[in-house]
Amino acid sequence: MNLLLIILINSMLSLILISVAFWLPQMNLYTEKANPYECGFDPTSSARLPFSMKFFLVAITFLLFDLEIALLLPLPWAIQSTNMISTTTTAFILITILSLGLSYEWVQKGLEWTE
Repeated sequence: MNLLLIILINSMLSLILISVAFWLPQMNLYTEKANPYECGFDPTSSARLPFSMKFFLVAITFLLFDLEIALLLPLPWAIQSTNMISTTTTAFILITILSLGLSYEWVQKGLEWTE
């Protein structure tokens, strides 16, 4: 009896949530919401417009620091190893290289969005 009651409650709750999720977004529909997102430019205009290189800069910067996190993520487990000096030195060298690259890009005004 309890299993039947749980299945009935879960089914009813799922149907309610699905119907709310289906009907709620259609109430507030406007042109910006209906258009697909196309990297900051109007998808209905000409495809021959010049594309801003700032989008590529943001993507490369994101990938760079995403890679930094991926390389530094195993550091707490690596610190438990016997050669802690080598692990810490490698982490500091990696952070230093990335910080120098970020500061160079900042000084060259490569991170400023407006021209």
